[in-house]
Amino acid sequence: MIMKNNSILINGRSIGPNNPPYCIAEVGINHNGSLDKAKQMIEVANYVGADAVKFQTFNTEDIVTKKSPKSTYHKITGVSDKKQSWYSLLKTQELTIKEHFELFNYCNRKKITFLSTPYDFKSVDLLNKIGIKAFKIASTDNNNFPLLKYVASKKKPLILSTGMSNLSEILETVRVLKTYNQKKISILQCTSSYPCNVKDLNLSVIQTFIKTFDCPIGFSDHSNELMPAIISTSLGSSIYEKHLTLDKKMKGPDHRASSTPNELKEIIKKIRSTFIMLGSKEKKVLKCEKENRKKLKKSLVANTFIRQGAKLNKKLFGIKRPANGLDPSFYEKINKFKSIKDIKKDTIITIKMIKNV
Repeated sequence: MIMKNNSILINGRSIGPNNPPYCIAEVGINHNGSLDKAKQMIEVANYVGADAVKFQTFNTEDIVTKKSPKSTYHKITGVSDKKQSWYSLLKTQELTIKEHFELFNYCNRKKITFLSTPYDFKSVDLLNKIGIKAFKIASTDNNNFPLLKYVASKKKPLILSTGMSNLSEILETVRVLKTYNQKKISILQCTSSYPCNVKDLNLSVIQTFIKTFDCPIGFSDHSNELMPAIISTSLGSSIYEKHLTLDKKMKGPDHRASSTPNELKEIIKKIRSTFIMLGSKEKKVLKCEKENRKKLKKSLVANTFIRQGAKLNKKLFGIKRPANGLDPSFYEKINKFKSIKDIKKDTIITIKMIKNV
């Protein structure tokens, strides 16, 4: 197995298969470059019950050329200038160094973990300087080995999205991260389509990842449905990430593939409930069943009067409630015993009433 530990710790929260899924409210750039909106979304993330709120940190000139065209989904999200370049769009979404510090401190006051995705080296340094507890690597950079190496040098947990990638590519990325001494990693199944059609979610990949990598596996959800969150949790997802918006009609590239506050609150509620319902993999009598076990299960019962010393046979016994006598499974070997006392009809048989022939 590639990784040594199947859990990671982020800001004191253990993340792995034995813990409730770690829920990340992804603000991304849905603040539209507004510090006030960013703070409002931190408050909303706290309200919906998320463990962390995540932003995106970048220097536009370091990640995209000035004439780089927008993706098709960017062109149909309500931005008024359809000919606007990706560079121009991203420039309007940047947060300053000062704003990053302010948002980090605001998260601390609201008792929610601040996370962000760095897209360039300067952003890694900024996030490390403000004290970020873990780095999130976007699908666009999951094969950007120079950036990954630099992130790994900071010795913090890393969450890796896997959109637009084959398993072989993810295996290579994890192998490379290991050579960079990146010990704490989690991997998210992700389909980079916005919003994602449910037929393209490929949630079964979660189980493929669980079998392949010995680390927490999660799901970055770009659908507009509730069920994927429930199903991913049922499949063993330890992390759930979902874009958050204040209003799906707001201008910007990601609002259409995001959840409203009430939608995300319901999603997280269902995730928590699903995890509780999954319970333990060990099949055993539960505490809540013990009283009913005694009253509803059955015991061997005498069908007729049985004299002391009588050799026993199956015809002498029935199987009735309650279960405070010999288990019905004893029925098949009862002919190997005899009674050591008189037994009245309809008496529940106990081991003290019989002995081996």
